[in-house]
Amino acid sequence: MSENHLLELANDVVRMAMARGATGAECTIGEGDEFSAEVRMREVESLKEAGSRGAGLRILIGKRTGSSYTSDLSAEGIDRLVRSAVEIADITSEDPHAGLPDPDELGSVPGDLQLYSAAIENLDPARNIDQAKRAEAAAFDTDPRISNSDGASFDSGTSRHVFANSLGFSGEYRTGSCSLSVSPVARDGESMERDYWFTIARDPAGLQAPEEVGRIAAHRALRRLHPVKVDTQKVPVVFEPRTARSLLDCIFDAVHGMSIYRQESFLAGKLGEPVAAESVTVIDDATIPGLFGTSPFDDEGVPSRRTPVIERGILKNYLLNSYAARKLGMKTTGNASRGLAGNAGIGHGNFFLEAGVQPPSRIIAGISNGFFVTSLMGFGVNIVTGDYSRGATGLWIRDGELAFAVSEVTIAGNLRDMLLSMEAVGNDLEFSGSIAAPTLKIGEMTVGGK
Repeated sequence: MSENHLLELANDVVRMAMARGATGAECTIGEGDEFSAEVRMREVESLKEAGSRGAGLRILIGKRTGSSYTSDLSAEGIDRLVRSAVEIADITSEDPHAGLPDPDELGSVPGDLQLYSAAIENLDPARNIDQAKRAEAAAFDTDPRISNSDGASFDSGTSRHVFANSLGFSGEYRTGSCSLSVSPVARDGESMERDYWFTIARDPAGLQAPEEVGRIAAHRALRRLHPVKVDTQKVPVVFEPRTARSLLDCIFDAVHGMSIYRQESFLAGKLGEPVAAESVTVIDDATIPGLFGTSPFDDEGVPSRRTPVIERGILKNYLLNSYAARKLGMKTTGNASRGLAGNAGIGHGNFFLEAGVQPPSRIIAGISNGFFVTSLMGFGVNIVTGDYSRGATGLWIRDGELAFAVSEVTIAGNLRDMLLSMEAVGNDLEFSGSIAAPTLKIGEMTVGGK
């Protein structure tokens, strides 16, 4: 099926829905291909190659909505898709806030956003397997204490996203990415620890070398050996970028439009107020070329944009789709997100905390006694109250240096206090996904141990 045919099909589905009594309609078509090669202990463990394609339809009959989806894009399958959506809308209750975006809100970011490289589709499976083997071998070669492995994998995929609605909007874009990861196991006596590292890019040329990925993963596993459980105490806590991203997840949940209109966020009603230290600026930007949260338009056909969420500590915006915007008497921020079926939810673009000026080494050097968090466990975060408590492992900071491994502790505080007591922001912001943060130092948290 040609690229143009998918866009024509989406418009045809919308026209069919309108002909059957819909007062508004949206059609999403997605297709994709993926490849995965996994090796363990230098041998190929699994290979996977798969493809998928499907269409989803959401319609409105007045203020009633119905949706359906199908993987059958034949004439018969499309007819069932439209008929099912209409039948569901006929029996649903009215929602006064249901509807499509305003026509003047629709559009698409122009130009090449560098989301797709043909090199992804042309990758040789033998080369992909070799990349995974080289990464794992480099981990083994780093130190004799790396004696085992949870494996290494090379993954790649491409996708096409097509969207059309009854207001005259239609558009499509393609994406692709590839990644390489390895998870070595270190052992020294009775102590055994694992860790991982990965690299991801839109183009294979943007990946870190397999040997570098393997060495980094090995060093991360080795530094976790012989962990201790420290006494319970209140100390500064430093989140490395990998764990700092989890704080951005919390901020996103707290500015999510549905959490706001339901009054289920500690940031509800705080627009224009200081909610974080002046060093904290959080941005949602789905227009940055080549990144993993970038797209020309959202899943309602609203153009992507840059939205300041927190600016120098002041809460500036919530993230909204058109439904949440109507509930709150505001305008959409272009953050609609959906799968093939159902109403649009709210997602983020590239959601990140802007880099500061301090190198991580200087942040650590300024701490006489503290905790450097390298991994988190559990889900002990209450977005309504801001209460925060999670299991953690990492390295203890003693006299400005990473002194020894720590495990089986919890870190606890409240997100309100944590944001306001953000004492340092590192200069090491890098995007290895659609959420990113540099090294972050919280002035004080409770580390629960012995």
